[in-house]
Amino acid sequence: MPEARTSTPRERYRTQVRAEIKEHAWEQIAAAGASALSLNAIAKRMGMSGPALYRYFDGRDELITELIRDAYRSQADTLRAAAETGADLAGIAHALRAWALDDPQRYFLIFGTPVPGYHAPEDITEIAAETMAVVVDACAAPSSPDDSAGAFDAHLDTHRQWAGDRPAPAPVLHRALSFWSRLHGVLSLELAGQFTGMGFDPALFFEAELKDLLGP
Repeated sequence: MPEARTSTPRERYRTQVRAEIKEHAWEQIAAAGASALSLNAIAKRMGMSGPALYRYFDGRDELITELIRDAYRSQADTLRAAAETGADLAGIAHALRAWALDDPQRYFLIFGTPVPGYHAPEDITEIAAETMAVVVDACAAPSSPDDSAGAFDAHLDTHRQWAGDRPAPAPVLHRALSFWSRLHGVLSLELAGQFTGMGFDPALFFEAELKDLLGP
């Protein structure tokens, strides 16, 4: 059997530099937001010229795409790992909150205000669909949703591309979408500091909302 091809020193160096560029990009995003991302500023921090840095990323949009792709992949892998260890819908919710609290800037890059002038490539949507597929599967079992579909359920039955290839009935899709939307609403407010000074524990509020979503 032929040996697996190993990377060359040049390839390893390129990978290392790209990782360092992304680290500086996250620092910029934390300080001023993704819309203020500047490759020239990153190059200056790294002691490189602007043109030299463009050998690693074609421009701001490619760098943002890499960061968004990494964030979505991290989220999808986190929720899938929780599901594979037997987590139910509540366990998926707790995994989501832990992931969000671990790195708020990563969370807001994909769930916050869109970056002006930036359009994500199609594969980003495909990774996001992987996450939704985990949620749909968790909502489908062992739940027995009401068979009486409303107008929105009927609409979802023909607008299900966001759920990937899961052949779930419309009420399950509705439940998954409600779960996803409401928990992200709570998480977004918590991470943005909107609960600061209101005098209650955000973790307990999250649990209360989750309990309400899960039902009896």
